[in-house]
Amino acid sequence: MTQDFSRRGFLAASAAMISTSAVAQTANSTEIESDISAGVQRNISSFRSLDWEPYFNNLNNGAILVDLQSRALHFWSEDQTVYKLFPTSVPLTDDLTRTGRTSITRKVEGPSWAPTPSMKIRNPEWPDFIGPGPENPLGTHALHLSWQYYRIHGTHDTRKIGRRSSNGCIGLYNEQIAELYNLTKVGTQVLLI
Repeated sequence: MTQDFSRRGFLAASAAMISTSAVAQTANSTEIESDISAGVQRNISSFRSLDWEPYFNNLNNGAILVDLQSRALHFWSEDQTVYKLFPTSVPLTDDLTRTGRTSITRKVEGPSWAPTPSMKIRNPEWPDFIGPGPENPLGTHALHLSWQYYRIHGTHDTRKIGRRSSNGCIGLYNEQIAELYNLTKVGTQVLLI
């Protein structure tokens, strides 16, 4: 029995040491993760519902708010019965980003694409024109804004959503741009912040 007790005591003591060590390691790794997380900006706020009133005076023709920081697009219908929140891609850099008030001036299903003059300078190897289809960077639908060259559009490259990945436009999943396309009209007000 003494030998049995010694073996049990040894096992119990070993288990306690391992448990204490694991707790200490977990605490240390939590501290390290906390330190790392402090410097990393997450997209948690992307999926936070917002009210339209701080951003618009009215909902005439509906309203779209694009929050570049959280990479989210909010839509409110004119009669306030529809509110939608979509994840987006946003411009790669601040110099490609435009903010302020604009509106939808044209809606296109199956858009064609041509690089802007500045895109062509940065990427001379890009083609001059791409028609509708899976190679088109505008995806299945495009909402033209009053600012030349700026669009809210779909993308076939779903890896871009939730990232800084565009040359100035706002990108959505194709299914979601199709939904937004059906909800909006020419004249829908847009605010990019």
